[in-house]
Amino acid sequence: MSSASPCSKPARRSFAARAVRTVALFEAAKGMLVLLSGFGLLTLVHHRAAHVAAAILHRFHLNPASRYPRIFLDAAESLTDGRLWLLALFAFGYAAMRLVEAYGLWRERAWAEWFAVASGGLYVPIEVYELTRGVTWPKLLALTVNLGIVAVMAGALVLRRRAEVSEAGAED
Repeated sequence: MSSASPCSKPARRSFAARAVRTVALFEAAKGMLVLLSGFGLLTLVHHRAAHVAAAILHRFHLNPASRYPRIFLDAAESLTDGRLWLLALFAFGYAAMRLVEAYGLWRERAWAEWFAVASGGLYVPIEVYELTRGVTWPKLLALTVNLGIVAVMAGALVLRRRAEVSEAGAED
């Protein structure tokens, strides 16, 4: 009679694989969103970004004299074509990085798992610092999601290492 527990090794690996694929989809979605944002920035080249910003505020019935709409308008007024190209270039670079990471995670590459742990871990201190400046739901959500991603990826790396060690032991 087999005494396989509900949390047997294949089940854990299967759960880990699904979790890594979920992270891959999340990273791909972030990459695509930033890629589309980069193209959106390029549509503003040779147009007055301040006029576009004013039209957006008008469309959503926001008072341009209010604090946040004013910040938005001031930022739009300071955009030059050169700055728009630079922002779009950074957006394309970031999107490429996220999409390559998503590909690596989907294909179960160790380098992508390490990259996900490192890149996710870089944001944690910033998110914690932001929470010290004031607790809000979006800040808590960002930290929670990021910690979850780092935990999933670290767990995948541990499982990978254990599998490598057991394979090496089986060969001896």
